[in-house]
Amino acid sequence: MPKSAQTYLETLYPSWGQQFVMDEVLFEVDTGHQHLVIFNNAQWGTVMALDGVIQTTEKDEFIYHEMMTHVPMLAHGAAKKVLIIGGGDGGILREVLKHDTVESVTQVEIDQQVIDMCVQYLPNHSAGAFSNPKANIVIADGVDFVTECTEKFDVIISDSTDPIGPGEVLFTSRFYQGIQNCLNDGGVFVAQNGVSFMQTDEVTTTYKRLSPLFAEATFYSAAVPTYVGGIMTFAWATDRTDLNTQSVAVLQQRYDAANLNTCFYTPALHAGAFALPKYVQDAMV
Repeated sequence: MPKSAQTYLETLYPSWGQQFVMDEVLFEVDTGHQHLVIFNNAQWGTVMALDGVIQTTEKDEFIYHEMMTHVPMLAHGAAKKVLIIGGGDGGILREVLKHDTVESVTQVEIDQQVIDMCVQYLPNHSAGAFSNPKANIVIADGVDFVTECTEKFDVIISDSTDPIGPGEVLFTSRFYQGIQNCLNDGGVFVAQNGVSFMQTDEVTTTYKRLSPLFAEATFYSAAVPTYVGGIMTFAWATDRTDLNTQSVAVLQQRYDAANLNTCFYTPALHAGAFALPKYVQDAMV
């Protein structure tokens, strides 16, 4: 690495992390909510980081966004109204809108500048989704929105940062109670829940807060390369106890009917994602 090259050291963990060469810094600003930097890297393409934590990269974003979206959407099978909390890069919105059965998508993002910068520097994440007539973009605090909202949704996806800074409130009991109030009968809620080997306490905390509110609270997983430290867990909560045990045949039928074009998600992978390592099972206490 040339001595003159700038580097970005992720600071999510106090004694270990990953480092990126910043071949070119495209944008850097303190938005008032968080410190945002977007840069190019030869391995990962365009990279976005907030408050010392890698949020998304051009190279592997499809894994995260497909698993966050198509698992709940195809498990539900008939979602018409979807709510996204966070997700300012537009990747979740892009994937939700691939489902023709969806009639409307409300996205609540706290920071307009994140959306603007991602549209400019990570355009393939949203791929025009923010301009889709089915999309309603609301700039607001996610907790306040779900607490005060009188609408009901079939699928709710919380695409938040880690539980530090502005993202911390999206892991609280108050937020989950708001989610419960906004969810239609038979609806499902999912949320990113960190890299479980490194952030096992988050599994325990989330499970303790979700399980009193829903008949089924569990997790599913996927390995996303730039979220280092092992598999990422996704929280799953619903009052329909059969939704996370859909057969591969049923999921395949829905996948084919939706005419989806995915790069990571498959119905078989979906079914297997709910098989959790023992250490994650042990953390669900």
